[in-house]
Amino acid sequence: MSSRRKFIRQSIKAGAGIYLGTMGLSAASYARIMGSNDRVLIGAVGFSDRFRHSLLPAFLNHYKELNFDIIAVSDIWKLRREEGTELLKSKFGHDIRPCNNNDELYAIKDIDAVIISTADFQHALHTIEAVKSGRDTYTEKPFAETMDDNNAALKAVKESNRIVQIGSQRRSGPNYKAAASFVQQGKFGPITSVELTWNVNQPGRWRRPALVEKIREEDTDWKRFLMNRPFEKWDPRKYLEYRLFWPYSSGMPGQWMSHQIDTVHWFSGLEHPRSVVANGGIYMWKDGRTNWDTTTAVFDYGPSGDPTTGFQVIFSSRMHNGDERPAELYYSNGGELNLITNKISPAGGLRKRFADEMNMQPNLLPEMDLVPEKVEVVASANTGGDVLTSAHMRNWMECVRSRRQPNAPVEAGYYHSIANIMTNAAVRTGAKAVFDEKTKQVMVNGKVFKY
Repeated sequence: MSSRRKFIRQSIKAGAGIYLGTMGLSAASYARIMGSNDRVLIGAVGFSDRFRHSLLPAFLNHYKELNFDIIAVSDIWKLRREEGTELLKSKFGHDIRPCNNNDELYAIKDIDAVIISTADFQHALHTIEAVKSGRDTYTEKPFAETMDDNNAALKAVKESNRIVQIGSQRRSGPNYKAAASFVQQGKFGPITSVELTWNVNQPGRWRRPALVEKIREEDTDWKRFLMNRPFEKWDPRKYLEYRLFWPYSSGMPGQWMSHQIDTVHWFSGLEHPRSVVANGGIYMWKDGRTNWDTTTAVFDYGPSGDPTTGFQVIFSSRMHNGDERPAELYYSNGGELNLITNKISPAGGLRKRFADEMNMQPNLLPEMDLVPEKVEVVASANTGGDVLTSAHMRNWMECVRSRRQPNAPVEAGYYHSIANIMTNAAVRTGAKAVFDEKTKQVMVNGKVFKY
């Protein structure tokens, strides 16, 4: 830590007592507010493909201007740790501290914040570790895969006063912001239906056969990988191809639906579905996976206790036919909001001749663009720092300095996780899943859904 950095923090601590009562901050949290010229030091938690190909390029777009730096990388696999150290050293032009695990990372007192891009089931748990150590986080989605993890992480973040940005990058997209504003201002009319789709045709999606052959148990920490999941013997596929296996990932709901269902919560102001049912299976890729390759989930959304008000959401995904063009279509009685074309249109709206039959007024939305510029959703992790992720990373970096809430605060992750967990519960049991507001648990047939 530089002498200037020490001086700034010592000065902050010395004067903190004068101001804490009026600002409502603890001495510890106040001491972590960055000076406008103080460099913010970052640690990478997990040297994953997502970090390497998307989050790191997004960070590189802004780090010099905003005076940020990455100084350490934590990964429990020796190969990834070494690769991460060398790549980050080449990008930033200085030594990078390799850490065998997060305990070593958080022992580095200079680190102010971390970027978390580990296995799906670990995100919430790694966020808890980070905020309890006093660090801000950029946490990849899905935020949590069980309600116990989800509830614990929300509690830890809210008690910490840390800045946590969930990796729901649509919330930083100008087209999505325009859509949210249009709906929330009442211009769209009540949402009546939403269709979400995400289709690919990639036998290798979420598969890592070359790495599975390369990894050895002695080169990693299998017990630390499992965290709070039930112990089982070493399995390199579950370590590297975790998205194919429950309880390490819910697969389609956590990876893809979490992005899209988040827009439903954002636009509508609703926190979670009233109920979810699902159908599907492993129809094509018989490779030992336990997570489906084809899923259709149907959601009922609306105010709790009023089944006469609300709307339906359908999420559909297949992994054996498709070109990965995620689609989000919102419908009202007056037309549609299309987040493929980024247009509002009267398509399907109530036209005059049909309205006249019932002595009603026609109801047609205008034809308009959400934003003047073209904005594409880049679905793959290997995006090179796409526009939405870059904007989202910048928003987090700015909020680490300003202490304002980011575009996708912890609540966004908490609520998309409720929807994901409800979907996974319906997938695993074949029954309707609901959410108990009192216990904060997902319920199926009157019982709490666990593993």
